[in-house]
Amino acid sequence: MNTKIFCDIADVSLIKKFNSKSIVKGFTTNPSLMRKAGAKDYMSYCKQILKVCKNKPISLEVFADNQKLMIEQGKKINSWGKNVYVKVPVVNSKNKFSGNVIKELNSNNIKLNITAVYTAKQTKKILKVINKDTKVIISIFAGRAGDTGKDPIPEFINSIKLAKKFKNVQILWASTREPYNYLQAKQLGCHIITIPPSLIEKIEKFGKSFNQLTVETVKAFLVDSKKSKFSI
Repeated sequence: MNTKIFCDIADVSLIKKFNSKSIVKGFTTNPSLMRKAGAKDYMSYCKQILKVCKNKPISLEVFADNQKLMIEQGKKINSWGKNVYVKVPVVNSKNKFSGNVIKELNSNNIKLNITAVYTAKQTKKILKVINKDTKVIISIFAGRAGDTGKDPIPEFINSIKLAKKFKNVQILWASTREPYNYLQAKQLGCHIITIPPSLIEKIEKFGKSFNQLTVETVKAFLVDSKKSKFSI
């Protein structure tokens, strides 16, 4: 499986840097990353990003909490660029399924990235309200599930199986915690994995032997013990 790497970032200077890398096939953002990047005006900041990222797919998220406003925001965001995927949370803060939002935007041929998904049951609900033509990404949050002691792998297996009937649907491994997750995503058959910049740089260095790693580790311990002038 050729799992595409998307870069999970909102910092414009980093988007500029990673947009030039052939390993990076697209970008994902969210309101938290936008805030961290110092965005004050959401629309103007997104348009700034789109001036840098003109061709690769980029997901820009709605942040309204009721379905009417989510639809309005989704239509506006979609109008900003042909490479835009409108990111919609699977539920709102009151745990109400965003089915009407997904259906309305999808039926208007708006590319979607359904985010904050954790289960194959949620994937099944999403697939029931979409068509089989307009592109849809379903982002399953592996790392956050793992942080709470939950195994996300069965959810990916079942979601990928369910999505096989839809040629327009891609399953994305989200909330990546370590470079090895990229290999896990490939083995499972995920279409996409979204990864923060620091981990992408580690993936670019894949290929060291266990022997190299052993020697590098021992040397690092030796250097630190000398720097600290340890003695026994």
